[in-house]
This record gives sequence, structure tokens and C-alpha cells, in this order.
Amino acid sequence: MIEIGIEIDLFHPSDTVWRALTEPALLGKWFAESVPPADRPERLLLRTAGLPGFVADIEATVVERQAPQRYVLDCREGDQLTRLTCQIVPSGHGCRLSVREELLAGEWDAERHALRSEYHQQAVTVRLPAILDWLAFQRVDLRRAEGGLTAELPVVRLLGDGRTRAGRRRRAGVIGGGLACLALAGGAAVWLTRPAPRIPEATPQSTLLLPTTTSPAPKSTPSRTVSTAARNSATASPSPSQSPSPSPSTATPTRTPEATPTPAAPLTARYQTVSDRLFGYRGEVVVTNPGGTEKQDWAVVVTLATGAAINNATGVEWRQDGQVVTFTGKAVPAQGSTTFRFDVRDTRTRAPEGCTVDGAPCSMQ
Repeated sequence: MIEIGIEIDLFHPSDTVWRALTEPALLGKWFAESVPPADRPERLLLRTAGLPGFVADIEATVVERQAPQRYVLDCREGDQLTRLTCQIVPSGHGCRLSVREELLAGEWDAERHALRSEYHQQAVTVRLPAILDWLAFQRVDLRRAEGGLTAELPVVRLLGDGRTRAGRRRRAGVIGGGLACLALAGGAAVWLTRPAPRIPEATPQSTLLLPTTTSPAPKSTPSRTVSTAARNSATASPSPSQSPSPSPSTATPTRTPEATPTPAAPLTARYQTVSDRLFGYRGEVVVTNPGGTEKQDWAVVVTLATGAAINNATGVEWRQDGQVVTFTGKAVPAQGSTTFRFDVRDTRTRAPEGCTVDGAPCSMQ
């Protein structure tokens, strides 16, 4: 059985998510245009023909409806039948949504399955949260003096409440945006006016004095008188039988230096914000291995703004501790790279405060 499964934590209450799943006007904004027949309320026509991974429109039949927890549809697409199950579980900050599509009849090739899975991923993790943010924003009462939020956005109120440096509550709407801009301007001024780092002067290398060795003068040797016969004997040519044998030369063995192993090149990483929404953004990190050996263990550490939280991540394992989020994943091949994305819930910024890979700074785009 072929399946497509997605799970995401949403910072919205279950009833708001239920509306986005079941109301045709909202469903058409994040998944596909839907047309409910007037005489068959349990039926639904989804205009999916031409979408990535779909070959025709879907005739859907509601087989289970338990508001606001469980929604199950049987989907007929040409000669193929699938079952789409949506499960909503409340959590402390909102709810967790699980979406699973199972192929009951027919076939999917590998390319179609990949395209369909990517479309579901984009719809559930990017477009659906954007619609939920839009619904929540409609409930914000900007006319109140303190800019307070309704009960629809308890998490947003928590993010801006009592966590600033001055310990004061941030105002919603335009006032909160103004404070964020002032904070960014102040940080830029401090950065521009800070003194340039002092570069230490190069220390001259010490001169190594070598002792001078003086060769002793050769001692004078007294002259000796040699007889004429002895001189003639010494200058005579030796006979062939008495030819002196050449002295064997002593061969000095040559040592081949051992090859020094080349140290593994450090990983590099590049961060960029690939999309943003009303109450958050999606970030992408590309980890590159320029070395000649596979890198097994690595960690990318992302520092979020105060109050921000990870909502979902794909292609990587992660854990959050305050503002610090640590990502780990599969091995990075030699001369290769790996990419992962993550969704952040943040009402004030559109990028993290910092990023490192194995302690080295990432490039920020």
C-alpha cells in the first residue's frame, strides 16, 4: 500500500483548523478549488486536474466526520481510489494535524508519487498555516488602546508578553512593529559605531646564532729523503695481475617519507529565508562538504529571536532549547551537500539571529 503522510504542529486552535479543512471557500485557498453538489452534501468535487501529481479532478465522498477531530474522505480520481484522513489532536500551544493519503485501487509510478507528495507537503506546511494566520489576524481588535488580542491567538499574546528587555508588554499591530524597527535601528547603530578590531603587530622572528667552527691549521710534516730506487719502484706501472681492486662504495639506503594524511575539510552552510507569512517564515539551510571523505556527524545550530518557536522541519532531526535550535541529519557525502527546511512561528522577524555549522558561522542570505 502506497501512502503519503504529513504531520505538523499548528499554533491555532482545533476549531479554526477544522474550518480550513471542511469549508469549501477556505479549502480552495490552500489545497484545491472545491464545488459541493447542492443535492449531495456528503459529496465534494475537487478541481485537481493539472496540479502536480494529479491527472484528473477528484470526486470525494465524506465517510467520517467528527468535528473538530477527524475528517475522512474517499477520493475517486479516474480509475484510482484513495482515502484521505485528517486527524486533529489538541496540544498546549494549538494542535497537531496529521494528513495521510492511502492508495486503495490503481497505481502510482515513482514520479507521480514524488510530485503528489511534494504538493501535499507544500499545501499542508506552507499554504495552510498562511490561511490560518489570515483567519487569526481577522480576529485581532486593533481599536483597543493596549492592542490586546482575542482568545483566538493565545500563543501570539504569550510571545509578546513580558519577554522584552524592559519587561514591558509589547503592543500589537503598528505599535509592536514600531518597537521592533527601533530595536533593529539601535542594533545597527551599535554595530556601525563599534571600534574596529585591533590587529596585533607581527612579532619578528628571533635570529638563530650558529657557532662558527674554525678548522685547525694542518701540522707541518718533516720532509723525508727517498732513495732513487724507491722512487723508480713507486712510479713503475703495476702489472695486470697486480691491478688493485676498486674499493666497494657503501650505498646509503633512501627512505621514502610517509604520506601525511590530509585533514578533513570543515563543512560550510548557507541559510536563506525561502518564504514568509503573516506570523512566521520558512528557512532553508544547505550544508556542503568540500572535503574528500564523507562527513558522518554534524550539527547546525540556529538561534531564533526571543519567543520564536520551530513549527515543523523536513529532512532533519531537531530539538529546541529556548532560542537555540540544534539540527542533525544524515551523512554529507564527499564533495556533496544536504538541504533541510524548517518553519518558524515568529510575529516580529523574518530570519533567525544566527546560524553555525560545527561551530563555524553560516553564510546568511
